[in-house]
Amino acid sequence: MLSAADFKLRLDLIFSLAQQNGLQEVEVSSEDLHKRVGGYPGRDHRMPLCCQVMTQYFTEKAGDHIVETPPSGQGATLRIRYVLPRPAQ
Repeated sequence: MLSAADFKLRLDLIFSLAQQNGLQEVEVSSEDLHKRVGGYPGRDHRMPLCCQVMTQYFTEKAGDHIVETPPSGQGATLRIRYVLPRPAQ
């Protein structure tokens, strides 16, 4: 069963790789993040947990921007643009 730590590790990796490539921001969708971690789509997906982790990393003060929010607030269409480098979590 996937945990919040699984999503956090992958999100940290996405940030690290984007920053190494000289990007100043990176846009992440919950669908893409969950597919990279595994288990999506599927009967035992953890999309609500994936979205919770993404929103925990969201920092308006850092300049992050929510590009798209699913109607329920937790779904595959959540899309957040994160500014790099990330503030300490």
